[in-house]
Amino acid sequence: MRLVKSELQKLFTTRLWWIMLIVMLLLVVLQLVFLIAFAGQEQNGAPGIPALDDPGWLPIAFSAASTGNIFTMILGVVMMTSEYRYQTITGTLLVTPKRTLVIAAKLMSGVVVGLLFAVVALVFVGIVAVIAVVAGGGTVSLTAHHLPQVALGILIGLALYTLFGIGLGALVRNQIAALVGAIVWSYVIESIFAAIPALQPVGKWLPRGAYEALMDVEVNTGLGASNLLPVWGGALVLIGYGLAFALVASLTTTRRDIT
Repeated sequence: MRLVKSELQKLFTTRLWWIMLIVMLLLVVLQLVFLIAFAGQEQNGAPGIPALDDPGWLPIAFSAASTGNIFTMILGVVMMTSEYRYQTITGTLLVTPKRTLVIAAKLMSGVVVGLLFAVVALVFVGIVAVIAVVAGGGTVSLTAHHLPQVALGILIGLALYTLFGIGLGALVRNQIAALVGAIVWSYVIESIFAAIPALQPVGKWLPRGAYEALMDVEVNTGLGASNLLPVWGGALVLIGYGLAFALVASLTTTRRDIT
């Protein structure tokens, strides 16, 4: 616990975490504005986003909180690469020579950070979404339309994406390269696999595809149904990625020269 507390202090004594939190909430706001503005309207001649008084709108609104995955991934990258960028890794390992304990503490603190961002995003979305539903003449049920599943998926997803970032930061020690790689992967590569029907059979096995399968939220965009894994499959794949990146972080840190 002492090491975990130390790792959390390293992050929370910087401005980065709350800047990322604010940017995440701003992005969530943009998504909620879109979902509210286009609620009940057709997309390409087919039913699109449900109306505000439709019980199906609320889980879609809550899924806006999933936007936080890129921000927790970035924080995970920074938590690892900052040690090498500012050469604090030497002091860290002098205090705790057993590297596996250091990595375990980073991974545990990463999970805490991911959960924190998920809870903040869910509470924020929940307040806005409930107000929107009530204003639209609907009734609020926090247990209908697998809403708890969506919330649980976001909690698990944001926590595991932090581990992805830590693993990537351990593998690619250069902070700029690791950050660019994380952003390109999340916003370009995985988006391509999700958008092109011919690539979706592969994309569903990537972290984003597993993340979406875990939440199981479908919106008719007029581009056809998404090719996703079942909920349990998405959960297993996402957890598998989390364990894999945790293993990468452990192996690359314990076996490499820190200088």
